[in-house]
Amino acid sequence: MNPDYIRFKKQRELGEILSVLFKFLRENYKILFSVFIKFVSPAFVLLIAALSYYTYSTIGSPVFATGALTGGEFILSFILMLIAVLIYTAALNGTVFHLVNSYINNNGNVHVSEVGQGLKEDFGKLLGLTLISWVLILAGTFLIIIPGIYLTVPLTMSAAILVFRRSSIMDSISDSFQLIKDNWWMTFFTLLVIGMIIYLISFIFQIPLLIYTIIKAFTVMEEGSAADMSGMFDWVYITLSIIASLIQYILYAIMPLGISLVYFHLNEKQNFTGTFESIENLGKD
Repeated sequence: MNPDYIRFKKQRELGEILSVLFKFLRENYKILFSVFIKFVSPAFVLLIAALSYYTYSTIGSPVFATGALTGGEFILSFILMLIAVLIYTAALNGTVFHLVNSYINNNGNVHVSEVGQGLKEDFGKLLGLTLISWVLILAGTFLIIIPGIYLTVPLTMSAAILVFRRSSIMDSISDSFQLIKDNWWMTFFTLLVIGMIIYLISFIFQIPLLIYTIIKAFTVMEEGSAADMSGMFDWVYITLSIIASLIQYILYAIMPLGISLVYFHLNEKQNFTGTFESIENLGKD
């Protein structure tokens, strides 16, 4: 067993979840980066292309010079970006969840082949599950926003259930509501705090874009062209904007790790899986 093995199947409070999350990142960032390059990079390259096209079509094209959006190109770029984000999200979540699964099954050691095989088996289901979750959350948001927020919490856990329990899409969705039963607020605040931490880290990489935007805005106004702000959106602005967005997507890998810890915390409260395994393994080592 890895001497630094982190036991996932354990009940934890919010503070401990955050502490263990960043401990896992410190101790396993190399293997996490390795599987990201091996399994997620194709989806990431697709995301770069889609995001670049979307950014250009909205702030880098003659749109701002004319003051009107050209509907066809904007809609196409938006749809392509959504598809790319969908594929990237499914690939990233599947890779991280299977990395955690391999880590647990091998007592703190990750077998890259297991991660790849698991992702291959579940990628189609993860795509479908992610798409259905988006549709449900969007529909709930249109219903005075609050239903959308409520649905987001259990549906965020559904991909973890699909991987860790080897469930179908519909069973994962159904079980996610059962999993957070009586624990919605705890799950909501934990995911919110993790999301805020990711945002604050990613904001650091947005500072160059913010500084450049301020400088460029003053330059445009000094040149007396405040009525035409299209001059702000040059290739430097577009490049910085794309880089900031891509770093944010990379940092999103922290979220499925956090979700894994929350999932096992809730699962342990309901099923005591880790406790029973510990009892069964007494005396085996």
